[in-house]
Amino acid sequence: MPQFDMALVNERIEQESAFVEELLAAIHQVVVGQHYMVERLLIGLLSGGHVLLEGVPGLAKTLTVSTLARAIGTRFQRIQFTPDLLPADLLGTLVYNQKEGSFFIKKGPIFANIILADEINRSPAKVQSALLESMQERQVTIGEKTFPLEEPFLVLATQNPIEQEGTYPLPEAQVDRFMMKIKVEYPSREEELEIMRRMARTGELPEVPTVVQPAQILAARGVLNDLYIDERVEHYIVDLVMASREPGQYRLANLKPLIEFGASPRASINLNLAARAHAFLQHRAYVTPEDVRSIALDVMRHRLAITYEAEAEEVTSEDLLRRILETVEVP
Repeated sequence: MPQFDMALVNERIEQESAFVEELLAAIHQVVVGQHYMVERLLIGLLSGGHVLLEGVPGLAKTLTVSTLARAIGTRFQRIQFTPDLLPADLLGTLVYNQKEGSFFIKKGPIFANIILADEINRSPAKVQSALLESMQERQVTIGEKTFPLEEPFLVLATQNPIEQEGTYPLPEAQVDRFMMKIKVEYPSREEELEIMRRMARTGELPEVPTVVQPAQILAARGVLNDLYIDERVEHYIVDLVMASREPGQYRLANLKPLIEFGASPRASINLNLAARAHAFLQHRAYVTPEDVRSIALDVMRHRLAITYEAEAEEVTSEDLLRRILETVEVP
């Protein structure tokens, strides 16, 4: 990239990313710790990628998502997924008006900017599949009419890894539409102490100020397209994805019996987008291999299907991805 172009992009990034620290400060007025989860949510927001959050109950997943929505001044809807939820409860439906003798469309809660699909694996596949069109095409079809969804539009879903009873596995087509799957961990001892001091009292949580407008998020997305990504970094992204499909070509032949199928082309696209957003959060005008490596597990862990042999050996998709990251040559 010519020097004057790089300088121009640097200037734009400095302007458009000025809100990042203010937004983080607003979120952490309510949320203690969980810096990793918050950063990944911002990456999803900036790159327009949906995020699946997995963790035990009580780790502030719902609180973090609702706080983020308030801090950026967007419309937020929390949808509790239950076994008796219907697609119409999510998308909306045609309602008959007896007085006028005609149908009218009643829109569902999906018509918001940030959607929290709480315990998404509690509902059957027909309800989960109702999200497919909105997540991919950013539109909803009710009857014969199709409605575009207002940007920014983001689906943030939670699921519990330990409660198996009464849950339904997510369809592969839907899992692949999530840019990232985040493992939400327990807080540290110091964070736990601060959480207890802050939350173990009656009364409401601190009010979250609106520090960013949706237009600023959309402007930041436009800057991501101008970030410089070297051809060698692009090849590195493709190599990581190809190694999950054809490990033998990357000196990883012993992984072949453990992988049922590798990552889809969406993995390459999302690795590129998420790496750009990660660089943007660091106020950088270019993408490094370290940006790719830092988000590779989150982007690929749910796209790699393991075999029964791997399960028998207690090998997870993360174990396989770490082997790939250790072996594939870094530019």
